[in-house]
Amino acid sequence: MQKRFIKQPLVLAVIAGLSSVSAASLAQSNQDAGNQDIEKIEVNGFRGSLLKARDLKREALGSQDSIVAEDIADFPDLNLADALQRIPGIAITREGGEGRQISLRGLGPDFTQVQLNGMEALGTSSSAMDSRGSISRSRAFDFNIFASELFNRVDVSKSFSANMDEGGIGGTVNLVTAKPFDYDGFKGAVSGQIGKNTLADGTSPRIAGLISNTWGDFGALASVAYSKRNTSEQGFDTYRWRLRNSQGSDISALSEADQAAVNSGELRFSRGSRYSTFENEQTRVGATVALQYRPSDSFKLGFDGLYGVLDNARDEFHLQSRGSSSTALGCTGPTYVNIQDVANEAICSSLLDIEYNGGNEVIYSHFDNAALHSESRQQYADTTFTQMVLNSEWNVNQDFTLTALLGTSSSEFETGSTKVYLESFGEQTIDYRQDRFYGVNTYGYDVTDVNEYRYHEVDLEEDQIENSFDIAKIDGVYVFDNAGAISAGLSLKTFENEAWENSQGNLLRTEWEQGDVSDIVDPSLTYTYTGHKEQEWLAVDVNGVLNAFGIDNNLAKAEYSDKVTEDTLGAYLQYEFEADFAGGFLRGNLGARYYDTQISSFGVVNGELAEVTQDYSGVLPTVNLAWDATDNLVVRASLGKNITRPSLSALNAAGTVENDPNSTNGLSISAGNPNLEPFESNNFEMALEYYFDEVGYVSFAYFNKSIDNFIVTDTTEVAYGDTGYALSFLGEVDELGNPQSADTIFTVIQPINTDKSDIVGYELAFQRDFDFLPAPFNHLGMIANYTYADGEALYRNVGNTGVDEYKSFPGLSEHSGNFTIYYEQDTWGARVSAAHRSDYISNVSSNSDEDERGFHATTYVDFSAFYNVSEQVKVTIEGTNLTDVREEQYSDSADRLYNTTKNGRTFYVGATYSF
Repeated sequence: MQKRFIKQPLVLAVIAGLSSVSAASLAQSNQDAGNQDIEKIEVNGFRGSLLKARDLKREALGSQDSIVAEDIADFPDLNLADALQRIPGIAITREGGEGRQISLRGLGPDFTQVQLNGMEALGTSSSAMDSRGSISRSRAFDFNIFASELFNRVDVSKSFSANMDEGGIGGTVNLVTAKPFDYDGFKGAVSGQIGKNTLADGTSPRIAGLISNTWGDFGALASVAYSKRNTSEQGFDTYRWRLRNSQGSDISALSEADQAAVNSGELRFSRGSRYSTFENEQTRVGATVALQYRPSDSFKLGFDGLYGVLDNARDEFHLQSRGSSSTALGCTGPTYVNIQDVANEAICSSLLDIEYNGGNEVIYSHFDNAALHSESRQQYADTTFTQMVLNSEWNVNQDFTLTALLGTSSSEFETGSTKVYLESFGEQTIDYRQDRFYGVNTYGYDVTDVNEYRYHEVDLEEDQIENSFDIAKIDGVYVFDNAGAISAGLSLKTFENEAWENSQGNLLRTEWEQGDVSDIVDPSLTYTYTGHKEQEWLAVDVNGVLNAFGIDNNLAKAEYSDKVTEDTLGAYLQYEFEADFAGGFLRGNLGARYYDTQISSFGVVNGELAEVTQDYSGVLPTVNLAWDATDNLVVRASLGKNITRPSLSALNAAGTVENDPNSTNGLSISAGNPNLEPFESNNFEMALEYYFDEVGYVSFAYFNKSIDNFIVTDTTEVAYGDTGYALSFLGEVDELGNPQSADTIFTVIQPINTDKSDIVGYELAFQRDFDFLPAPFNHLGMIANYTYADGEALYRNVGNTGVDEYKSFPGLSEHSGNFTIYYEQDTWGARVSAAHRSDYISNVSSNSDEDERGFHATTYVDFSAFYNVSEQVKVTIEGTNLTDVREEQYSDSADRLYNTTKNGRTFYVGATYSF
């Protein structure tokens, strides 16, 4: 329905005036770019994908980057998140060596809105490691759920326009699956790869297929992708570092000065201090169906279906200190009758030698009779995602067009964990002197000998999270002759998030300790674990132990769930224009979006199910301008306002109401806060983009985001009636003996909206074929980008010191960048890519062990190559993490070891057949 229009001079003057306003917010439309007619490009392969993405970027009104796949298995990386990290401003987190979540322009995963085929979606998986967040109720989308072969285009909109769904202060990522009319007539393709990881056993196959055809007005497409991936992450980690004194350990072997240092309680000992391996067999299945019906030039109807399954079968093995607060210090008891002959005596360790640095961190310790645990864990973590979207477009006449979308999606995540602990006692050393972030443990006895161990405990846990979206929206565009176009739309959206959890800990521990059940370890249920490169130790057959003691690890579903429901009405009005301006051509839009959200939060409070409701609304103005100053130069300016809704865990109504004035905390409430307002951001952006003739571009962009309603956990004094909790939770009297009522003041510990924060930064990007070089170097090309971002927020009670402190935004890497050098001819091509991310904070803590937690910088290097055997057959080879990067997670701003792992190099060889 595309129709050119020229703006009236008066309106042009108004827009030009708006473009000169500084200090509000930046916005951008990416949906418009998807509807623009893009010039046909005959170049194929990786270079052809780059050229198509380049044209999509140029035709967009706001700041946009795209990834385009020419064919099945042609996505530039094996994983969606890995591919997205090549885009300026995007950095990723990894799970098992592959990308999981993204940060965009310094804002973490919660601040990026993800859409699938134009509909907002949320997919949840988990990490095997508690230190990485494990299971969380956030708005972060887990990109590892889907195989990259299911998608042929990804658009990343970094600015906002009124016709876009609100919710992504960082930006909006739209994943697009293939459609039958993307191809001319019949299309079929099948691809297969086999991979191997240098640390994991077994091989990793990937298979994908696509078939599509059109029959006049009707088209149908189906695709499927399957992969199985074996990974092994291994390394050394702690449970943070804690201030400890001797805790009952015998320290008489130490010098007087060292004894005084230990007894001062000012030395920090590492907790856990363990060798660890995280093994995973990951199975991923995905399928898409697309139907299109075009009975005339004026009417289009489409259906998109998407199905994805991610199943993780994990095994973990740890050899760890488990004395006082998980250090090697202290005493354990009561008596362990099958190891010790003497009853009713605690077992205390002896500290024989110690070394500590200027920061009072114990970097070497030598113990005897210290408690040591072997942990064997089995876990499943399964995600099932489904989506169905019906869309239509009707050109009512040459001036007026209606579009509509009706969709539903759901994501179901389930996980279950079983841990079996064995305990032994003996001599051990913990040494960080050679490598601050990789300890070396030695043991004065055979840690593979079953006779050194006893059973200690069994822990069970099950969790479930369900997300669902339902949406109906309609949009209309009316084009005025020589006066631009006006568009308006209405949307209704319902989002639900529900979570259950159940656990049973320390099973049989009392029976084993008291001797009611033998804690002697059955040798037939053990084996020597050899999967860690640094150390071997005794592990158990988890299922065998459960069967031996009659333990059922299928827990009953929790009686109550935590549930958040959001119903949102959205409406917008937007004006678009095109006009000759100052010797060039000016495109733009201005508009406003209205939203009204009603929230219901259900949770268990004092054993009863409670509901808290609230609503909020607002108007989001936007302006986007793109001035084609010359045939090669585009100048952009955007300003506007957007929101991001609070995390789902923060909105949780579950909590505890303490109505006894004589309790430790007095009259108090510890809970989430369903009354939270969304983050609000005023955004401003300017960009310069110079496009070389059909071979690339160079660009610079400056961005500024001023964010209000930042959310922190705080302690406040509130009248009970203002908390939203039922009066039935009140007690009898307050501290003064007066009857408790809605006016009674309670101490409330919960997330609250507080301060303003700013993120500023800039992006540099360069993409160019080196066609000006002499043959054969004219087939070379380069892609490079760099992003700088800076922003901080005020956090409360940092490190449990009572002090508020400014620290960086979680997930913000000050420096990030990518570099790719490629060589491509008609028959073959190759490329090497590097992705760098500087260190970043993952969260700020009020725990006395640490004031913050985060990750050190990483640089990942990947390689891929192809050879076209014929027009139909292409052979590929790919390698990821060629430098075998160490992922280092730190604890505290003093930069202590939390977790260090390696996941090995992975190589794939494969072939694609198109017909």
